[in-house]
Amino acid sequence: MLEKLEAIKQRWEDVEEQLSNPDTVQDMKRFAALNKEYKDLGKIVDEYKIYRNVRSNIDANREILATEKDTEMRDMAKEELDMLVKQQDEMEANIRLMLIPKDPEDAKNAVFEIRGGTGGDEAALFAGDLYRMYTRYFDTKGWSVEVVDVTEGTAGGYKEVILKVNGDDVYGQLKYESGVHRVQRVPDTETQGRVHTSAASVAVL
Repeated sequence: MLEKLEAIKQRWEDVEEQLSNPDTVQDMKRFAALNKEYKDLGKIVDEYKIYRNVRSNIDANREILATEKDTEMRDMAKEELDMLVKQQDEMEANIRLMLIPKDPEDAKNAVFEIRGGTGGDEAALFAGDLYRMYTRYFDTKGWSVEVVDVTEGTAGGYKEVILKVNGDDVYGQLKYESGVHRVQRVPDTETQGRVHTSAASVAVL
């Protein structure tokens, strides 16, 4: 894995050098492709730099445990080493995921549809809750959202909302959200305290 990460870092540096070349800007199509590659590789390189630092700190703490006589220093090194080893394992798992080749479709924008299903007015309210939850998430990702179409529910919420979501890797990060979402709760429309099951569907296109 380290050899592959070093190769990615080298490619990232090569692309960075090409982007700084004035001749590259003359070809906007090539410039855009290189700029996207630079951003994509940069995410892996940033993680790799932190990972290398963690490995270096692990080696330093193991050296302390092997040579240090002071009990307090050894205890501190052991505590930090345990924490760093756990961090290293988590980072390795994350980096392996980052190294999996991406589906070309993943980088595209997406149409995001939310539709109230079974449950009448409560389903529309639930669809409204999903709309607010997802739009807050889109905002944290820095994605832009355009409302394409909306049909409001009679008691609030939405019978249907169609959104266009634009940004980096939108489709790849949202495609697994497609499906039916269900909730069991006492709805605002219920006067006798009974629990209702409502559903809303999400489609990512």
